Amino acid sequence: MKRIFVDTSAWVAVTNRRDQYHETAGTFYKGIFKEYHELLTTNLVVAETYILLRLDCGPKAALGWWERIASSLKVKIIYTDPELTGEAIIILRKYDDQPFSLTDAVSFALMKKMKITDAFAFDVHFTTAGFVQLPQ
Repeated sequence: MKRIFVDTSAWVAVTNRRDQYHETAGTFYKGIFKEYHELLTTNLVVAETYILLRLDCGPKAALGWWERIASSLKVKIIYTDPELTGEAIIILRKYDDQPFSLTDAVSFALMKKMKITDAFAFDVHFTTAGFVQLPQ
């Protein structure tokens, strides 16, 4: 089963019509289920996405996005635990010259743990960390 990780930047771009990557994200997202059987994200990504959508698009749009992904059979939200957070801290130390957020590092740790190479993201940090950032 092929999986892809979905970052905050992608969720926001798909949902927010004013996002600079909205059109590209929408096109990629429409075809994503042909190639990938599962979309993974984390609770930290969900928290970031919710607040960004709420601030820019309003509470109705943010809650609508949450309801769509929470009810999706294809989207799996992984909740951060102490082990994953510990792995993220190791990544932050390794890349201390990069402006990675804790959310980024947890995402990378999860991808490494689950052997996921592809990220639906508009954040170059995924490329820097050695993952394939899609769409290209």
